[in-house]
Amino acid sequence: MAEHNDTGRKGEDLAAEYLQQKGIQILERNWKNRFEEIDIVALDQELLVIIEVKTRSSLAFGKPEESVGLRKQRLLVNAAEAYIQKNNSERETRFDIVSVLLNGSTANIQHIKHAFSPFD
Repeated sequence: MAEHNDTGRKGEDLAAEYLQQKGIQILERNWKNRFEEIDIVALDQELLVIIEVKTRSSLAFGKPEESVGLRKQRLLVNAAEAYIQKNNSERETRFDIVSVLLNGSTANIQHIKHAFSPFD
């Protein structure tokens, strides 16, 4: 597996652990629907939360969360719609980003709630 895949997997594992410690229930990880993928689908109390995890090992290319542009947001909204339809969910939905910056054996994790909405 490529190093960037290992970094991404480690970031997703750290993000899931962090979210669970904050009382967020993980429903799915790496949920796929054809060409679309959601890193983490979770419940935060009664809210369905669609979470994109971005991991970097340096700031050379900017903060991890800065890489979630409009194109990626649209893909996440489409994937969320498919997930909601497939699971007959009527829950209010929130879109979050978890930014993971790895620095050796430590990680700086930032949870950005309401990072964007389908109407942005």
